Amino acid sequence: MNFDWFLRAVQEPQIQRALFGAVLIGFTNGILSVFIVIRRLSLMADAISHSLLPGLAIALILFGAAPSTLFVGAIVAAALVAFGTQIISNSSRIKEDTALGLLFACAFSLGQALLRFSPTHIAISDYLFGNILGLSDADLILIYGVSCVLLPALVLLQRPFLLMLFEPSVAATQGVPVRTLKYVLMGILVLAMTSSLQAVGIILALGTLIAPAATIYLFVDSFPVLFWASGFLGAIGAGLGLLVSAVTDLPAGACIVLVLGLFFFIAYIFSPKYGILRKLIKGHLHEQSLARWRGSAS
Repeated sequence: MNFDWFLRAVQEPQIQRALFGAVLIGFTNGILSVFIVIRRLSLMADAISHSLLPGLAIALILFGAAPSTLFVGAIVAAALVAFGTQIISNSSRIKEDTALGLLFACAFSLGQALLRFSPTHIAISDYLFGNILGLSDADLILIYGVSCVLLPALVLLQRPFLLMLFEPSVAATQGVPVRTLKYVLMGILVLAMTSSLQAVGIILALGTLIAPAATIYLFVDSFPVLFWASGFLGAIGAGLGLLVSAVTDLPAGACIVLVLGLFFFIAYIFSPKYGILRKLIKGHLHEQSLARWRGSAS
């Protein structure tokens, strides 16, 4: 057990970068997770995560492993899949989930094929699971820059997004550009997913984009509380996960998602409002009440 890590954390730039990056990604993705959970975009997030691979492969082939080119390549590939899904579903009888499944399968397969031509070796495991302790200054600047763009956008657009998600017809009558906002939300999801690539990887980024809001959603009905609490829970879970990783010597990305998953299952069982334990106790008390009523009636 490496307990000296806590003392070295304030001294080693590598650990400081990892902790700052984890908390920033956790907070940004946590807030975005509200719209993913409410809009039921989990499948879309999963598809976008797989569709980044061909963009990364093409960027590696053409420009090498520079973080900026990898970021641009991943964004372009994910945007093509996300917006292509909307275009196909809006212009044909094909449903959104069908178009999404087809495009992301083709994109991921294309990425795997293109990686064979890359002059720079990249392991699929690095793409899937990330390496948060390997964050460079350029990676951290990228994460910070994306967060500075996404967080104000999500705060300013939360009301139009809510109208689009719950009452699209009402939103349209009030002059809200519903279709444009759908594309904006897809673009924000693409940016968040891409900025999380180096830190926690694509598969584990899904956890930070779903678990925080899913957990808070079991406790509250107020959207403002859900909005901010999900961000703080994502940041806390990311920070704690990194600490657990340092102490146990387990992969950092996996520990972050496992901590967030633990929070969710605690909420699922013990939430005083929507927890399964409350439902079981309430059902048991209801059965007891019925039994007493039947006994008194007889």
